[in-house]
Amino acid sequence: MSHAPRGALVDSFGRRHNNLRLSVTDRCNLRCVYCMPAEVTFLPRAELLSFEEIERVTRVAVTLGIDKVRITGGEPLLRKDLSRLVMMLSAIPGLVDVGLTTNGISLPQHAQALKDAGLKRINISLDTLNPAKFQQITRRDDFDRVIEGILAARAAGLGPVKVNAVAIRGFTEEEVVPLTAFALEHGVEMRFIEYMPLDAGRTWEREKVLFAAEMIAILEAAFGPMKPSPDNDPRAPAVDYDFVERPGSVGFIASVSRPFCMSCNRLRLTAEGKLRNCLFSLEETDLRSILRGGGADLAIERAFQESVASKWEGHEINTSRFIQPERMMHSIGG
Repeated sequence: MSHAPRGALVDSFGRRHNNLRLSVTDRCNLRCVYCMPAEVTFLPRAELLSFEEIERVTRVAVTLGIDKVRITGGEPLLRKDLSRLVMMLSAIPGLVDVGLTTNGISLPQHAQALKDAGLKRINISLDTLNPAKFQQITRRDDFDRVIEGILAARAAGLGPVKVNAVAIRGFTEEEVVPLTAFALEHGVEMRFIEYMPLDAGRTWEREKVLFAAEMIAILEAAFGPMKPSPDNDPRAPAVDYDFVERPGSVGFIASVSRPFCMSCNRLRLTAEGKLRNCLFSLEETDLRSILRGGGADLAIERAFQESVASKWEGHEINTSRFIQPERMMHSIGG
């Protein structure tokens, strides 16, 4: 019989939090239009948490029931020697899953070291198989490197390898089938993410969201019928659909058309040590001041508990009450 850990992170809606996303940098070597502006001023290096500080926060969080972490950015592989952090986190008793979200550019040289350090899962961002469109989205010319990175992750045995694409109406309809065909061919899992209001230009409109139901219709026309996967985790953001007549599945993160706020189990730590209880949160808790001000682990515990206690019901994207956070996606952590 399992017992909730001491002071488990349960909010006022009964949601228990076991998943912590750790941003290690706000820097990125791409400039995706839905994530960040062409020109950015990044945080000074001294303001970022050290690996030791990240490990300490995670160790405390694990005593409160966190058992999964995902390393994010910006682009986390721009942090020097990231595999050392993976090794430090993997050694924490009670932490069962260390994942990474990356744009894949640096994976050809780092995939094996990450696997050896204990990385369990990897998500790689790729919105198109068209190199010209890739350059249009990212403002960079690294398409071939990303493809190499996906194949390097597979070769290193980092499974499951998931490929994430942001779905924007008028832009990605023609990408859904080729990306899925690529994923099926190479034994990786394709996931489509509805476009969310965290863009640099603040130009998000609901009309620009390509909805999960529309993508399923596009895929069924190309590959045959699909049905929800029987082993979907109700707390996971993605809902997987299996192909009925062939092996393979596709995941959909339908944050706009089917919000999953009421099963949310995630917290976020920004690169400079701010704890956020929602991707769209308007308030943050400063853990760096505790870490660098001589605070005890108990103060970190209390900060987690207070943040979770104040968590709202949901993000309200679909209502007139929605307020877009000042932070852009690259500075929150993907």
